[in-house]
Amino acid sequence: MTKNKLYLLDTQVLLWWLSDNKRLTPKIKKIIHNPNNLILYSTASIWEISIKRNIGKLTLKVSLKKLINSIPFQVLPIKNQHILKLDKLPAIHKDPFDRILIAQAKTEKAVLITADAKISKYKLPTLYP
Repeated sequence: MTKNKLYLLDTQVLLWWLSDNKRLTPKIKKIIHNPNNLILYSTASIWEISIKRNIGKLTLKVSLKKLINSIPFQVLPIKNQHILKLDKLPAIHKDPFDRILIAQAKTEKAVLITADAKISKYKLPTLYP
């Protein structure tokens, strides 16, 4: 396990963490629990959760506000430099939320923890739960 690293959780992994989903491997749980690692989640993930909840693709057991307040990680807001990096990404992945997470991870030099294997085509450090 690498110590003193920056990690960005994708939306699915964030939801798995919050629901204590068994799909998260012991290795990923150990990384997230390590106090020497900085774990981030993106504003884009909250936006995605809100949209999916509103269109009926996601059911939350708590309000969105309670969900946000229960997240123990540091929020990574979307910054202009993230958009500039996004603008230069090749169109490998079409999902706008995944694309901004990729841009954020690249800009911040964070390891993206994701369940989406397609993201590895962007040549950025990733871990799969």
